[in-house]
Amino acid sequence: MFQDTYTKLNQADMEAVLAKTTASFDGVSFNPANSVIMARTLDFYPGYKFYDMTDNSSNPPLRRFVLIKKDQVTILDFTNSPIYELNKSAPIYLNEDTVHDYVRFFFNFVRGRHGRFLIVESVDDIAWTEEPPPAAKKSISKLIMPVSMITKDIDDGNFHLHAQMVFRDSLFSADIIVQKDGLVQLTNEQLMIEDLPVQDDTLGQ
Repeated sequence: MFQDTYTKLNQADMEAVLAKTTASFDGVSFNPANSVIMARTLDFYPGYKFYDMTDNSSNPPLRRFVLIKKDQVTILDFTNSPIYELNKSAPIYLNEDTVHDYVRFFFNFVRGRHGRFLIVESVDDIAWTEEPPPAAKKSISKLIMPVSMITKDIDDGNFHLHAQMVFRDSLFSADIIVQKDGLVQLTNEQLMIEDLPVQDDTLGQ
């Protein structure tokens, strides 16, 4: 899952981020008095900061996800377009260490027509609507492993990884090919369990 160490911005730093992003939000304004911004670095985008921004003035809260380097602002819109554009301009930096976190990031912030392919690396990563019985949870846990590297293709620089994912109400395994420019492709998908009692991601984030 794309859950790593975040730092909560103080008031001054938060207002500085809001000043940079307001023009990129198509007229939507965050209220500094009711907002919380969490920040973290991304090793595959050197020099950039990732911000998880929430304004609690409304119900549901207003939320935006952005990447900033100096005055360059990239808004994540749950399509792959801003990520692939940033991969060219940043440029993306991928190696055997950073590619794992890039894959987690990519699938967390790209949503297809019918929902996201959410990487799960433990049974606790699954967004249950109701907790399964202990025996069932233990059985599911044995099927789930962290994202792993299969190989790196020396000739073309592509990375080949393996992961388990939840899509809608099903758990499946898949191989993930990541090209050196950050292009991501799923292959060898295999259904593992279906009809899981999980939250419906098609409703959006």
